[in-house]
Amino acid sequence: MNRTLVLMLSLLLGPSLCACGGGERASETKPAGKGQGDKAAHAEEESGYIELTAEQLKRSAIAVAQAGPAEIREALPLYGVIAPNAERVREITPRYTGVIRSVGKRIGDAVRQGEPLAVVESNESLENYTIIAPLSGVIIARNANPGEQAGGKALFTVADLSSVWVEVSVFPRDVAKVRVGQSVRVKSADRALSAEGEVIYVAPFGSSTNQTVTARVLLDNAERKWPPGLYVTAEVTLAKTQVPVAVRQIALQTLENRNVVFVQREKGFAPQAIQTGRGDGEFAEVLSGLQGGERYATTNSFILKAELGKGEAEHEH
Repeated sequence: MNRTLVLMLSLLLGPSLCACGGGERASETKPAGKGQGDKAAHAEEESGYIELTAEQLKRSAIAVAQAGPAEIREALPLYGVIAPNAERVREITPRYTGVIRSVGKRIGDAVRQGEPLAVVESNESLENYTIIAPLSGVIIARNANPGEQAGGKALFTVADLSSVWVEVSVFPRDVAKVRVGQSVRVKSADRALSAEGEVIYVAPFGSSTNQTVTARVLLDNAERKWPPGLYVTAEVTLAKTQVPVAVRQIALQTLENRNVVFVQREKGFAPQAIQTGRGDGEFAEVLSGLQGGERYATTNSFILKAELGKGEAEHEH
């Protein structure tokens, strides 16, 4: 265990976290005296037990989940890029040629359907008319400045980004596996974001440039988390299997070449060796070692592993 990492974890969790191994106490605790407050009791005499107070659990941001049934997916991994939903993009051209008198919006501005964008004076009638937004969205292009002539070109382009497309590339060997209607799990390049979408289109022809076929995934973007232009990964669901007991993949740690999860006890956590089966990157099937209903550490479970290693190292001295 890197000593720098151990030091950082110790500062994060505080001195009152205890780890025991080999049935031996990690430390002796003195009887609570006046002014000591509600300090954590000593570690249990259970091998590998790590005791945490409620405050330490909160500071370390260790999340807890319950083992139980889950759906394991067989998926085809693909790569793609976020693109505007072309069905929700509008180019706005003037009704009559004329002089642009005023412009009220810039690129990047949000607009509502029916909101004024510019005022144009018609060359024929010399009367002003207003150009309005045909849908709610964002201005993604503007070719209009006061004093310029408004003719046949688009003055604005408005895109409704509440939904976006994911354009994924499918190699010829996998084309037969991808069909309209399949569910797709989309993840950002850093895997910090994840969302569910659906295949809405598979191109009937391929690209001679990269020898792939394009498939299109419709993705909800109401919270604007998926800006067009960014690269993503997309896992097309090919089959789904229900398993009786599963844990989240992020919970799995390795101790002595075995998969373990840290099971929650009365005042802390203890490592529990398990045998895993199928997995899909989010859930792992549990074949033995853990029962449905047991609670275990998920996010930041590596902190428990690090603290356990620290405790064992201290015993060796």
